[in-house]
Parts: sequence; C-alpha cells; structure tokens
Amino acid sequence: MRISCYDLIHMKEPLENSELLAFTKAVEAKSLSRAAAELGVPRATLGRRLARLEERLGARLLRRTTRSLTITDAGEALYRHACIALEAVREAEASIRRADDVVRGNLRVSCPPSITPAFVDLVAEFAVAHPLVRLQADFSTKMVDLHKGGYDVAIRATSHFEPGLVARTLVRFEFVGVASPAYVATHGAPSSLRDLRRHRCLMGFARGELPETCWVVGGRKVALDGVLFANSPGLLVRAAERGLGIAFVPTLAVARSLERKTLVRVMSSVLREKGRIALLYPERELVTPPARAFIDWMIARAPAALHA
Repeated sequence: MRISCYDLIHMKEPLENSELLAFTKAVEAKSLSRAAAELGVPRATLGRRLARLEERLGARLLRRTTRSLTITDAGEALYRHACIALEAVREAEASIRRADDVVRGNLRVSCPPSITPAFVDLVAEFAVAHPLVRLQADFSTKMVDLHKGGYDVAIRATSHFEPGLVARTLVRFEFVGVASPAYVATHGAPSSLRDLRRHRCLMGFARGELPETCWVVGGRKVALDGVLFANSPGLLVRAAERGLGIAFVPTLAVARSLERKTLVRVMSSVLREKGRIALLYPERELVTPPARAFIDWMIARAPAALHA
C-alpha cells in the first residue's frame, strides 16, 4: 500500500495530528511506553490512537509484541510522508504566530566521530547563533537512513551515497599510505600493491560497521590481512607513528604528522585514493527551517575550516 501526502490531505475522513504524532513517535522511540512518555499521555491513549489510525487506513502499520515494535512496509511509506505533513503543520502554525525571522524547531544531525575539531567548533557556533533550535548531534559510525526521517542532515566522509539524497561537498581530500620512518627502516617499503600483502596493515571499518578486508586504490580492491582495525583515523595514525604498520588514512588526519616527519608517505604515486566530506539530506521540496539554516551555515563555513 502506497500512501502519499496527497492521500493524507484528501481522505474522506482526514487524519488527526494526534494520530500521526502518536505513530511517528512510536516509530522513532521503538517502544509504545517510551513514545507515550515523550508525548505525556497514558500508554493506553497512545495505543487507541494507533488503532484508530490503522483502522482508518485499513492497513497494519506496526507489528507489536510484548518485547518488540517493528514497522511494516505500509508504515514506512506513511512515516516518511507523515513527518513532512506534521512539519508543514508546525511551520504553518509558526508563520501565523510569529512575525520575526528567528529560526526555531528541532534539528537532528548525524556526524562521524572522527570529524576534525574545526568541524565540531562549527557545530557549536551554529548552536550559539541559533539558540531556539533544539539540536541533537549524533557522533557515531552508524550509517543512518535519512529517508526514514529520524535525521535531517548527515555528514559523511565517503563518495558513495544512497539514491534520493542531495550531496553537497564540503571538502575534498586524498587517502594516502603512511608509515613511521622506523617501520620503513625495519621492514622496508612496499614496491607494489601486491607487495602490500606481506606488510603489517592498519585497517579501518567498512561503512563504519565491519572491519575492512581490503583497501580501494584507483577503483581497485586490494585484499589485505590487517593487524589492527579501528573506525578512528586518529588511532590508526597514532599506531602508525609508533611503528605498528602501514595506514591508509585521509590527508586531513595525517597532515601534521607528515609535517613533523613522525610519518612518511609510502608508495606516494600509487597508494592514494580520492575522498570527500559531504553534507547529505533527503531530496524533497520541504526542508525544515532548522535544517536549511544548518545546511547553509556549513556550506558557507565548513570548506575553509576543514582545509585549515
């Protein structure tokens, strides 16, 4: 069953905001009790609202057991449009109640934990500049699904994005191979990508979730056995500086170490790959004012801060 914003507006018996709000809160909280607590209503009231919503639509939206709450395909379709519809109602009400141009509302942002301190400063400065925005900044390796509406914006250091997302590049960089002078003196430097397999490699995590089994160099996957795995470029750099092995890390993370000569480039003409840090958000007409303010803020300031 496909449900659109048009369906929500033109139903014979229009849906109530309280029902849509109960549904979206239940999806986000993954618990009826937690959702009811966040809305400040009894759990039984929340349950009745969800039952009325499912009866009115003639579709099961949530599968509920004593231990779990999962969303159905029809529920996922409704959730995306319900978030947009509820935000549109909130913005319509706000436009009537307030005549000023102050940005207000909720904003949820997903960021990688290894992002540079300069970026963290930008987020803090945004919060200071927009005190009426309720900002939730989630710094984790989790690859959040922006289509489900739980997050407004994501910052990712990758060149591969899901369809239906707008990607605004903040900074471009390279992944480069590095090792300590002591490691090179003891083990020598690899002479080819194939030769890397006999070296101690310090590996990251694929998509921030699973230990890497290869490095992508020039669009080609080079299978490797790592001796250390971390989703923090900072840890990989520190381990490389201590002679543990060869790391393949962003220039943003290793520039200072190269300047101080605690690390040297390895196979500099071959062991390199382009990367970028991008700001992502769902491709849709309605972007909330807090999200739009954050997007504009980062696009204007992040490139210079990240390059520095």
